Order: sequence, then C-alpha cells, then structure tokens
Amino acid sequence: MEIVIKIAQLLLSLSILIILHEFGHFIFAKLFKTRVEKFYLFFNPGFALFKYKKGETEYGMGWLPLGGYVKISGMIDESMDKEAMKEPPKPYEFRSKPAWQRLFIMLGGVLMNAVLAFLIYSAILFVWGEEYLPAENAKYGIMVDSLARETGLQDGDKILALDREPVDDFFKIVPDLVLNEVSTIQVMRDGRMMDISVSDEIIPDLLNSPGFVAPRFPFILDRFAEESVAKEAGMQKGDKFIGFNGYDVRFYDEVTDSIEANKGQDITVSVLRDKDTLVFPMKVPPEGKLGVYANGNLSYHFDLKKHTYSFLQSIPAGFDRGVETFVSYLKQLRLIFSPETKAYKSVGGFITIGSIFPGEWNWQSFWSLTAFLSIILAIFNLLPIPALDGGHVMFFMYEIISGRKPSDKFMEYAQMTGMILILALLIFSNGNDIIKLFN
Repeated sequence: MEIVIKIAQLLLSLSILIILHEFGHFIFAKLFKTRVEKFYLFFNPGFALFKYKKGETEYGMGWLPLGGYVKISGMIDESMDKEAMKEPPKPYEFRSKPAWQRLFIMLGGVLMNAVLAFLIYSAILFVWGEEYLPAENAKYGIMVDSLARETGLQDGDKILALDREPVDDFFKIVPDLVLNEVSTIQVMRDGRMMDISVSDEIIPDLLNSPGFVAPRFPFILDRFAEESVAKEAGMQKGDKFIGFNGYDVRFYDEVTDSIEANKGQDITVSVLRDKDTLVFPMKVPPEGKLGVYANGNLSYHFDLKKHTYSFLQSIPAGFDRGVETFVSYLKQLRLIFSPETKAYKSVGGFITIGSIFPGEWNWQSFWSLTAFLSIILAIFNLLPIPALDGGHVMFFMYEIISGRKPSDKFMEYAQMTGMILILALLIFSNGNDIIKLFN
C-alpha cells in the first residue's frame, strides 16, 4: 500500500507540473495569436488514452508519463513534423512571429513553474507555518555514522557552528557541508569547544550518507514488531531504556549498538516505567533484533521552533523560500557536473523521485515536494540543450543578437540531437536507480 501511495503522489505531482508548464507555453502562444494544434498531458506515441478537440486545439492524455507537450504550428518540436515546415510560413505560425515573441512563448513554461513554486511555498507558510529544530535545542547532541566518525565527530557532540557561523536549523547542517564548502565544524564535547576539520574529499561519500549526523534522542519504546522477544519479556509501550547488562545505555544509537553487539546472547534490559526501574532478562535473537521501535517523533523529544505567517507575510516569505531553493539546486547541479565529487552517481530517475514522497498521504509534504520539483523542472528546462526550452532560448538569443535566424534544417538536426541527449540522460538516471536496487 505504501508503494501505491508513493506512486499516486508522484503521478499527481507530475501531472500538475506538466499541465501548468505546458499551459505556460499555451497562454503565451495564444497571447501572440499563434495557433496551438495539440495540448497533451504525457506523450502519446501510437495512441492517446483520450482526446477531444475544441476550436483549433486537440486536448488529450497520452499513455507514456515522461512529460507532456503543446504542438505549436510552424515550430520544430518533439513531433518532428517536417512536412508542415516545407509549406510557406503562415501568419499564425510560430516561425512567422518576431524573435522576442517566440522567446516568451518558449520561456512560458519555465515562468509558470517558477510562479507555481513561489505560490505553493507561500500557501504552505500561510497554512502550516514553518517548523524546525534549532541546533541549540538538540540537547542530547548528535548521532553519527561511520563517515562522520572518520571525520572526527562523535556521538553526543553538540554542533554549534560551521566555519564560525552559528547553526540555526539542525537539518541544514549536512546541506551546508555539501553545498557551501565548509572547512570546519565547531562542536561542544564534554564541556569544551573543539574544531573539526572537514575535507573536500568526503563530499562524494557524504552525498550517499543520509545518516551522517542526526539529533540524538532517548530510546522510548513506541511499538513492537509482530515477533518481539521484548514484548514476550513483559516490556510495554512508553518504557524508557536506561541500561544493558547493568551499564548505562539510554540513547537510540547506544541501544541499537548494544543489541547488535549481543546477538544470540542472554542480556538484561533496564527500563524506566513511570517512576519505577524494571529489569527484564531476555535473549537477543541471532539476527540482532528485539522487535521494538523507538519513538522518533522530534516534537516528542525536542522543543521545535515554529514561525507562523499572515497572508501578506507569507507572500514575500514564499518568494524567499523559492529563491533559496533555486540557488540551492543550482549548487547541486554544480556538484553533478564536477567529476571529482562523483555526484553524478547519485542522479536518479523515477524511482528516486517517487521515493522522496512519504508512504502516508500528507498534504504538507506533497505540496512541499511539488514546489521543489517545480523548481527542478524549471531549471532543467533552462539547460541549453536542443529540444529543451533552454535550447530554443539559446537559438533565439543568437538570432536577436546576430540578426540571423538558424535554418529549419539546422533546427531539425539540433532537435534530434537534443532528443538523443535527453533519452541518454533518462537511461542513465533510471539505470542508476536499477543499480541501486541491486547494491
């Protein structure tokens, strides 16, 4: 069921983004009295799931969910309609319009995606506000993975600053390390300040290390697995772990490490229930699982900070959020095109995109991810690759500056080259997804 919900969210989000992106092209084409022959959600090679014609435009839905398109008269596009281009230009055709009008028609989709992202972010801030964990409120310090440990961080460290700049939002620590070339981390350890050096060499590994640092929290039993030796021993929801075999063991990382270290062994687990300390003897199964799940709700363990916005406040705040996301994603693209970071290995296709949606339907998460994908779609379409909006814009700018228009034959070859490049990118990104499934 979780997979079905993820797929449903992905398809709904992509449908919204594609329709509005293509509507951006459509509205500018209509504004400049350019004929639009087709307006399709998804591609329809061979046949369409449904279609109907209104006026001069055929509207429909294809069966291949790799995008969508508007077919504009007199334009070399995905349809590669060469026969129509052999006819003399007509006043309502794209190729008959001034270069600046054609430029706006091609930028319409990107502009619509940008506006959509700003509007969604504004609506999110107005309806739900902004909630985050201030780094100073991560009172138990951090939990670290093996990469963070190699860097010099330890469980229980409290991160205070990056390159002497105080950290506000805990969950921006890792993005800042990746995107902003941070060289030192300032932490509090055992009551004293320490500097931890960060090498650029960890960036490739950091991109594939989602658990680099996380807020440390006590292990409070939330629920049991279907088979649970802890439940059989008499433990209950709400029990707070405080010891293993007489040793002080309280935090999530300590409990999981202790269970792993005692596979197949008889142990005693001490817990705090209300004000009573209880001790439960049990045997850890060979797979190293007690069949317990901790309460990982941040609001249960920490004082989160929430900023609410009025309607008028949410508009500039949403714009700022959109610009921040836009700049952040451009920095991520820089990493992808830098071979030394090996970030290209983390490029994913539809499986990766679908996996970022939660397994339960949550409108706040859905709209946040849709706004993020809208910005990605805008940036991707601006890349100067023929067949993308950015490729067409590149040729229009050449025409505006030089006063010379590329020939139709050149545009045909450019369109085919761009489609091959896009197909290669789709194969590469989705191939990465398949490789990850087997690793």
